[in-house]
Amino acid sequence: MIVVSGATGRLGGRIARLLADEGVEQRLLVRDASRAPRLGNAEVAVAEYADRDAVRRALDGADTVLMVSGAESADRMDHHRAFVDAAADAGAGHVVYTSFYNAGPEATFTLARDHWATEEYLRAKGLVFTSLRDNLYADFLPMMVGDDGVIRGPGGDGKASVVAQDDIADAAVAVLLEPGSHAGRVYDLTGPQDLSFAEMAAIVSRVTRRAVRFHDETLDEAYASRASYGAPGWQVDAWVSTYTAVAAGELAGVSGAVEELTGRPATSLEALLKSK
Repeated sequence: MIVVSGATGRLGGRIARLLADEGVEQRLLVRDASRAPRLGNAEVAVAEYADRDAVRRALDGADTVLMVSGAESADRMDHHRAFVDAAADAGAGHVVYTSFYNAGPEATFTLARDHWATEEYLRAKGLVFTSLRDNLYADFLPMMVGDDGVIRGPGGDGKASVVAQDDIADAAVAVLLEPGSHAGRVYDLTGPQDLSFAEMAAIVSRVTRRAVRFHDETLDEAYASRASYGAPGWQVDAWVSTYTAVAAGELAGVSGAVEELTGRPATSLEALLKSK
Protein backbone atom coordinates (compact mmCIF):
# COMPACT_ATOMS: atom_id res chain seq x y z
CA MET A 1 0.00 0.00 0.00
CA ILE A 2 1.34 3.39 -1.04
CA VAL A 3 -0.25 6.56 0.34
CA VAL A 4 0.00 9.55 -2.00
CA SER A 5 -0.59 12.95 -0.44
CA GLY A 6 -1.38 16.02 -2.51
CA ALA A 7 -3.17 13.85 -5.07
CA THR A 8 -5.35 16.73 -6.25
CA GLY A 9 -2.30 18.80 -7.21
CA ARG A 10 -0.32 18.66 -10.45
CA LEU A 11 2.66 16.83 -8.97
CA GLY A 12 0.81 14.44 -6.66
CA GLY A 13 -1.87 13.85 -9.27
CA ARG A 14 0.65 12.82 -11.92
CA ILE A 15 2.37 10.50 -9.47
CA ALA A 16 -0.96 8.89 -8.55
CA ARG A 17 -1.86 8.36 -12.21
CA LEU A 18 1.52 6.80 -12.98
CA LEU A 19 1.18 4.45 -10.02
CA ALA A 20 -2.31 3.53 -11.19
CA ASP A 21 -0.88 2.69 -14.62
CA GLU A 22 1.46 0.27 -12.82
CA GLY A 23 -1.51 -1.38 -11.08
CA VAL A 24 -0.26 -0.33 -7.65
CA GLU A 25 -2.65 -0.33 -4.69
CA GLN A 26 -2.73 3.19 -3.30
CA ARG A 27 -4.59 5.49 -0.97
CA LEU A 28 -5.04 9.11 -2.05
CA LEU A 29 -4.76 11.56 0.82
CA VAL A 30 -6.71 14.73 -0.02
CA ARG A 31 -8.49 17.60 1.69
CA ASP A 32 -11.55 17.44 -0.59
CA ALA A 33 -12.74 14.00 -1.68
CA SER A 34 -14.76 15.46 -4.55
CA ARG A 35 -11.53 16.61 -6.23
CA ALA A 36 -9.67 13.31 -5.89
CA PRO A 37 -8.78 11.62 -9.19
CA ARG A 38 -10.77 8.49 -10.00
CA LEU A 39 -8.16 5.77 -10.42
CA GLY A 40 -8.10 1.99 -10.38
CA ASN A 41 -6.82 0.28 -7.22
CA ALA A 42 -7.12 3.57 -5.36
CA GLU A 43 -9.13 4.53 -2.31
CA VAL A 44 -9.53 8.03 -0.92
CA ALA A 45 -8.80 9.32 2.59
CA VAL A 46 -9.59 12.86 3.71
CA ALA A 47 -7.31 14.71 6.12
CA GLU A 48 -5.64 18.05 6.65
CA TYR A 49 -1.91 17.87 7.36
CA ALA A 50 -2.46 19.70 10.64
CA ASP A 51 -4.96 17.06 11.85
CA ARG A 52 -2.58 14.50 13.29
CA ASP A 53 -5.29 11.98 14.22
CA ALA A 54 -6.94 12.10 10.79
CA VAL A 55 -3.59 11.73 9.04
CA ARG A 56 -2.64 8.80 11.28
CA ARG A 57 -5.86 7.01 10.32
CA ALA A 58 -5.17 7.73 6.66
CA LEU A 59 -1.68 6.25 6.94
CA ASP A 60 -2.69 3.07 8.77
CA GLY A 61 -1.35 0.05 6.89
CA ALA A 62 0.88 2.12 4.62
CA ASP A 63 4.15 0.57 3.54
CA THR A 64 5.31 3.73 1.79
CA VAL A 65 4.10 7.34 2.07
CA LEU A 66 4.64 10.15 -0.41
CA MET A 67 4.74 13.36 1.61
CA VAL A 68 4.31 16.24 -0.80
CA SER A 69 5.36 19.38 1.05
CA GLY A 70 2.40 21.35 2.35
CA ALA A 71 1.05 24.57 0.91
CA GLU A 72 3.15 27.63 1.68
CA SER A 73 1.91 29.25 4.86
CA ALA A 74 3.24 30.89 8.00
CA ASP A 75 2.55 27.69 9.95
CA ARG A 76 3.66 25.14 7.36
CA MET A 77 6.27 23.67 9.71
CA ASP A 78 3.56 22.96 12.29
CA HIS A 79 1.62 21.09 9.60
CA HIS A 80 4.71 19.16 8.55
CA ARG A 81 5.50 18.14 12.11
CA ALA A 82 1.92 16.95 12.62
CA PHE A 83 2.14 14.87 9.44
CA VAL A 84 5.48 13.33 10.43
CA ASP A 85 4.17 12.60 13.93
CA ALA A 86 1.19 10.84 12.37
CA ALA A 87 3.46 8.82 10.08
CA ALA A 88 5.50 7.69 13.06
CA ASP A 89 2.35 6.84 15.03
CA ALA A 90 1.00 4.82 12.09
CA GLY A 91 4.24 2.88 11.73
CA ALA A 92 4.84 4.00 8.16
CA GLY A 93 7.61 1.94 6.65
CA HIS A 94 9.14 4.58 4.38
CA VAL A 95 8.45 8.27 3.70
CA VAL A 96 9.35 9.92 0.39
CA TYR A 97 9.47 13.68 0.95
CA THR A 98 9.50 16.40 -1.70
CA SER A 99 12.11 18.81 -0.38
CA PHE A 100 14.07 21.66 -1.98
CA TYR A 101 17.47 21.95 -3.59
CA ASN A 102 20.25 22.96 -1.21
CA ALA A 103 17.91 22.92 1.78
CA GLY A 104 19.71 24.09 4.89
CA PRO A 105 19.26 26.03 8.13
CA GLU A 106 20.84 29.16 6.64
CA ALA A 107 19.63 28.83 3.05
CA THR A 108 19.06 32.15 1.31
CA PHE A 109 15.68 30.98 0.02
CA THR A 110 13.65 31.23 3.20
CA LEU A 111 11.36 28.28 2.49
CA ALA A 112 14.37 25.98 1.91
CA ARG A 113 14.99 26.31 5.66
CA ASP A 114 11.57 24.76 6.33
CA HIS A 115 12.44 21.84 4.08
CA TRP A 116 15.70 21.27 5.93
CA ALA A 117 13.84 21.40 9.25
CA THR A 118 11.33 18.84 7.96
CA GLU A 119 14.12 16.48 6.91
CA GLU A 120 15.67 16.86 10.36
CA TYR A 121 12.33 16.14 12.01
CA LEU A 122 11.86 12.99 9.93
CA ARG A 123 15.31 11.89 11.03
CA ALA A 124 14.65 12.71 14.69
CA LYS A 125 11.44 10.63 14.66
CA GLY A 126 13.43 7.63 13.45
CA LEU A 127 11.56 7.28 10.15
CA VAL A 128 13.17 5.73 7.11
CA PHE A 129 12.90 8.36 4.40
CA THR A 130 14.11 9.50 1.00
CA SER A 131 14.42 13.18 0.21
CA LEU A 132 13.73 14.52 -3.27
CA ARG A 133 15.32 17.96 -3.34
CA ASP A 134 13.68 19.74 -6.26
CA ASN A 135 15.21 22.76 -7.93
CA LEU A 136 12.99 25.62 -9.14
CA TYR A 137 10.11 24.39 -11.28
CA ALA A 138 10.84 25.15 -14.92
CA ASP A 139 7.07 25.02 -15.51
CA PHE A 140 6.67 28.24 -13.50
CA LEU A 141 9.03 30.35 -15.61
CA PRO A 142 6.33 31.69 -17.97
CA MET A 143 4.30 32.74 -14.92
CA MET A 144 7.20 34.86 -13.70
CA VAL A 145 6.94 37.04 -16.80
CA GLY A 146 5.01 40.26 -16.18
CA ASP A 147 2.36 41.66 -18.50
CA ASP A 148 5.09 43.87 -19.94
CA GLY A 149 7.25 40.87 -20.88
CA VAL A 150 9.75 41.38 -18.05
CA ILE A 151 11.00 38.94 -15.41
CA ARG A 152 11.90 41.09 -12.42
CA GLY A 153 13.98 40.12 -9.43
CA PRO A 154 17.37 40.52 -7.74
CA GLY A 155 18.84 37.43 -9.42
CA GLY A 156 21.99 39.02 -10.81
CA ASP A 157 24.08 36.71 -12.99
CA GLY A 158 23.39 33.69 -10.78
CA LYS A 159 22.14 30.47 -12.29
CA ALA A 160 19.62 27.75 -11.43
CA SER A 161 19.24 24.21 -12.77
CA VAL A 162 15.47 24.50 -13.23
CA VAL A 163 13.60 21.18 -13.39
CA ALA A 164 10.38 20.02 -15.06
CA GLN A 165 7.61 18.91 -12.71
CA ASP A 166 6.97 15.81 -14.81
CA ASP A 167 10.60 14.78 -14.28
CA ILE A 168 10.11 15.11 -10.53
CA ALA A 169 6.96 12.99 -10.71
CA ASP A 170 8.67 10.28 -12.75
CA ALA A 171 11.61 10.23 -10.34
CA ALA A 172 9.27 9.99 -7.36
CA VAL A 173 7.44 7.03 -8.89
CA ALA A 174 10.75 5.21 -9.41
CA VAL A 175 11.50 5.63 -5.70
CA LEU A 176 8.00 4.69 -4.57
CA LEU A 177 8.03 1.47 -6.58
CA GLU A 178 11.32 0.30 -5.05
CA PRO A 179 11.65 2.22 -1.77
CA GLY A 180 14.14 -0.16 -0.21
CA SER A 181 16.71 0.70 -2.86
CA HIS A 182 16.52 4.39 -1.92
CA ALA A 183 16.34 4.36 1.88
CA GLY A 184 18.25 7.25 3.40
CA ARG A 185 19.11 8.75 0.02
CA VAL A 186 18.95 12.44 -0.86
CA TYR A 187 18.41 13.15 -4.56
CA ASP A 188 18.98 16.59 -6.08
CA LEU A 189 16.47 16.79 -8.92
CA THR A 190 17.54 19.28 -11.56
CA GLY A 191 17.27 20.05 -15.22
CA PRO A 192 20.17 19.47 -17.64
CA GLN A 193 21.47 23.05 -17.65
CA ASP A 194 22.43 25.87 -15.30
CA LEU A 195 20.65 28.97 -16.59
CA SER A 196 20.68 32.62 -15.53
CA PHE A 197 17.40 34.52 -15.53
CA ALA A 198 18.59 36.39 -18.62
CA GLU A 199 19.16 33.06 -20.37
CA MET A 200 15.78 31.76 -19.19
CA ALA A 201 14.10 34.91 -20.53
CA ALA A 202 15.82 34.43 -23.89
CA ILE A 203 14.57 30.83 -24.10
CA VAL A 204 11.00 31.80 -23.16
CA SER A 205 11.16 34.59 -25.73
CA ARG A 206 12.43 32.29 -28.48
CA VAL A 207 9.92 29.50 -27.88
CA THR A 208 6.84 31.64 -27.26
CA ARG A 209 7.77 34.27 -29.88
CA ARG A 210 7.05 36.93 -27.29
CA ALA A 211 9.63 39.55 -26.38
CA VAL A 212 10.78 38.63 -22.86
CA ARG A 213 13.71 40.03 -20.94
CA PHE A 214 15.13 39.99 -17.42
CA HIS A 215 15.47 43.09 -15.23
CA ASP A 216 17.88 42.69 -12.32
CA GLU A 217 16.19 44.57 -9.48
CA THR A 218 17.84 45.90 -6.38
CA LEU A 219 16.47 44.56 -3.10
CA ASP A 220 14.60 47.81 -2.50
CA GLU A 221 13.07 47.62 -5.98
CA ALA A 222 12.10 43.98 -5.44
CA TYR A 223 10.20 44.66 -2.24
CA ALA A 224 8.59 47.80 -3.68
CA SER A 225 7.42 46.03 -6.85
CA ARG A 226 5.72 43.32 -4.78
CA ALA A 227 4.13 45.61 -2.19
CA SER A 228 0.94 46.03 -4.23
CA TYR A 229 -0.01 42.37 -3.74
CA GLY A 230 -0.67 42.96 -0.04
CA ALA A 231 0.98 39.64 0.85
CA PRO A 232 2.27 38.98 4.39
CA GLY A 233 5.91 39.68 5.08
CA TRP A 234 7.02 36.04 5.21
CA GLN A 235 5.59 35.44 1.75
CA VAL A 236 7.22 38.52 0.20
CA ASP A 237 10.52 37.43 1.76
CA ALA A 238 10.08 34.03 0.11
CA TRP A 239 9.34 35.58 -3.28
CA VAL A 240 12.35 37.87 -3.15
CA SER A 241 14.70 35.25 -1.73
CA THR A 242 13.92 32.97 -4.66
CA TYR A 243 15.96 35.41 -6.74
CA THR A 244 18.63 36.20 -4.17
CA ALA A 245 19.26 32.47 -3.69
CA VAL A 246 19.96 32.23 -7.41
CA ALA A 247 22.20 35.29 -7.22
CA ALA A 248 24.11 33.63 -4.36
CA GLY A 249 24.74 30.54 -6.48
CA GLU A 250 22.71 28.26 -4.21
CA LEU A 251 20.49 26.83 -6.97
CA ALA A 252 23.24 26.09 -9.47
CA GLY A 253 24.69 22.65 -10.07
CA VAL A 254 23.34 20.04 -12.47
CA SER A 255 22.66 16.61 -11.01
CA GLY A 256 22.27 13.32 -12.85
CA ALA A 257 19.60 12.09 -10.43
CA VAL A 258 16.67 12.41 -12.86
CA GLU A 259 18.41 10.20 -15.40
CA GLU A 260 19.61 7.83 -12.67
CA LEU A 261 16.05 7.32 -11.39
CA THR A 262 14.07 7.45 -14.63
CA GLY A 263 16.53 6.07 -17.18
CA ARG A 264 16.20 9.10 -19.46
CA PRO A 265 17.80 12.55 -19.57
CA ALA A 266 16.24 15.44 -17.70
CA THR A 267 13.98 17.73 -19.74
CA SER A 268 15.45 21.06 -20.83
CA LEU A 269 13.53 24.31 -20.34
CA GLU A 270 13.27 24.72 -24.10
CA ALA A 271 11.89 21.21 -24.62
CA LEU A 272 9.41 21.71 -21.79
CA LEU A 273 8.09 24.98 -23.23
CA LYS A 274 7.80 23.47 -26.71
CA SER A 275 5.70 20.64 -25.29
CA LYS A 276 3.10 23.00 -23.84
